Amino acid sequence: MTFKAWMPSLAAIAALGLAACSSGTESDGPEAASSDTDIVRHSLDPYPSTYTPRPSGVTLIQGGTVFDGLGGEIEGGDVLIENGRIVAVGTGLEAPEGATVVDATGRYATPGVVDIHSHLGAYPSPSVSAHSDGNEATQPVTSEVWVEHSVWPQDPGFEAALAGGVTTLHVLPGSANLFGGRGVTLRNVSARTVQEMKFPDAPYTLKMACGENPSRVYGNRGRSPATDMGNMAGYRTAWIEASEYRDSWQEYWDAAEAGEDASAPTRDLELETLMGVLDGEILIQMHCYRADQMAQIIDLSQEFGYQVTTFHHAVEAYKIPDLLAESGTCAAVWADWGGFKMEAYDAIRENLAMTHANGACAMIHSDSDMGIQRLNQEVAKALGDGRRAGLDISDGEAWRWVSSNPAEALGIADQTGSLQAGLRADVVLWSGNPYSTYTRADLVWIDGALSFDRRDESQQPVRDFMLGQPGEGDQ
Repeated sequence: MTFKAWMPSLAAIAALGLAACSSGTESDGPEAASSDTDIVRHSLDPYPSTYTPRPSGVTLIQGGTVFDGLGGEIEGGDVLIENGRIVAVGTGLEAPEGATVVDATGRYATPGVVDIHSHLGAYPSPSVSAHSDGNEATQPVTSEVWVEHSVWPQDPGFEAALAGGVTTLHVLPGSANLFGGRGVTLRNVSARTVQEMKFPDAPYTLKMACGENPSRVYGNRGRSPATDMGNMAGYRTAWIEASEYRDSWQEYWDAAEAGEDASAPTRDLELETLMGVLDGEILIQMHCYRADQMAQIIDLSQEFGYQVTTFHHAVEAYKIPDLLAESGTCAAVWADWGGFKMEAYDAIRENLAMTHANGACAMIHSDSDMGIQRLNQEVAKALGDGRRAGLDISDGEAWRWVSSNPAEALGIADQTGSLQAGLRADVVLWSGNPYSTYTRADLVWIDGALSFDRRDESQQPVRDFMLGQPGEGDQ
């Protein structure tokens, strides 16, 4: 998919001076800065990433089958890693002096798995009410909350996902609300704080939900929204308020920059996030099942001039691949979940393959602490169903569904999601064809650092929570 040209990364926005500090009011964080200290501005990233990659050696993965994450397949292929980055991908690569050479004969090397829909950390293991921290289901619009403030870094689910080859994951709030709050993209590394896991400069996202979830939650409380039309009215009301809020700030900045005596608007965290969406700085990740509902949301986005990046749980995406492609919107789906409620009734197993084959950006997602451990097998199921329906999709092409496509939809494809020189060395070496039920992730590198080794317990991290719990600390 292609994002709008005006959609910059947070880093780029900061460089343009749109992120700045307040003067005469409270400071917003360590990234606050302004070229004009008399003008009130607010940091877009008051809780910046403090992630530091582990040291990377020089590694040559040699003689395996390589899926590059962009559709390419290389038999007898090599991947060279150095200083945390991929240096080269090809055949017959020479091992630099001092390099660790990994014999990949009979095995497969791929980009690390990127899961665009996870709740790890916000709904951690063990699943108990005290840990249920993902839904601020107190009012239909809670765009002011950020899921990173609920993420518990000790969740053992992160390690289980790592054993399944997951190197990057996107954690979202739940779907009770029309606007559920900001999502965050994480590196799958051991850490004491969530900031140590945050993917550097990854754009923030905003979780939205359509359909039964918000109308059921609030309709059962005797308040709006109670129907789909109530949902739409709620979205429109919020976007009108956000548009007016953005206008008020722009008018203030114009006046202040012209040297006029202007007062800054009162800061509103709820509308600030929505303003970020309207300005193209925050990406919409939206829970929606039915084709007609997704079409209405695309119309809504065009009414207010923002982009829907991805529909999640899009079980009827196969009905509207043309609309998705025209709007530049991706579909994140399960391989074979469906029919568990009316709005998921028209699910078909060929959904992912058909949506992809008809020109739309499509991908697999988990939405599950268990499913995230086997996303390679979920891709295998979707690929098999597509082929049985007569669609000609190669093994290498299908790996896009779990690597480059979700990376693109998260705004980080220039950093990870494919095996290209210069990108982060997030690589998985599988014991065999990753679409086999019997295949496991043998080795996982994150930024070139060996982060998991299936045959070496010393290279199988265990979170603090699991230490001292008999029989539970082993992977």
